[in-house]
Amino acid sequence: MLAGLLVAAPGLARADVAPQLVGLFIQGCMPFAGNPAALRDWAARTGLPAVPEQARVAFLHGAPGQVFDGSTTEGKLVLVSSDDGICSVATDQAVQQAVVDALEAGFRQADAAFRLAIERDDKQVPDIHDREYLATKNGRGWRVLLATVKGAKGGEAMLTAAPE
Repeated sequence: MLAGLLVAAPGLARADVAPQLVGLFIQGCMPFAGNPAALRDWAARTGLPAVPEQARVAFLHGAPGQVFDGSTTEGKLVLVSSDDGICSVATDQAVQQAVVDALEAGFRQADAAFRLAIERDDKQVPDIHDREYLATKNGRGWRVLLATVKGAKGGEAMLTAAPE
């Protein structure tokens, strides 16, 4: 699912969108991974609008679910809520190391224990680098995948959480 969404994008990637990406992920995905109804209720209460149907289909690759626009002044962000309970947050322009640093800082700030379980280049799309974390907090566990375009120029980035 991730490989189709992440491709090197033209333009200048921004390091300052990384904290926004991670903030939306920590607030939106981690508490609600595995519970799409609660996630969608939170998105509505937070004021995140649904994206147009064409974008929803593109982000979900035809799978059932909903997609919300979480964009900020720092950059474009989307929150993807699939009906199976998996939650993702994506941006169109981010720098790989900035997202890694922001995610690990976000875990620490949220008092979540975490460890890097797997790190490798994507087997389907060689321009993508995957980092898979295991995170826990208060008896809950998550498998978190960070997929980023490799290189200093950056590109799209996506964080995905599934309950463990």
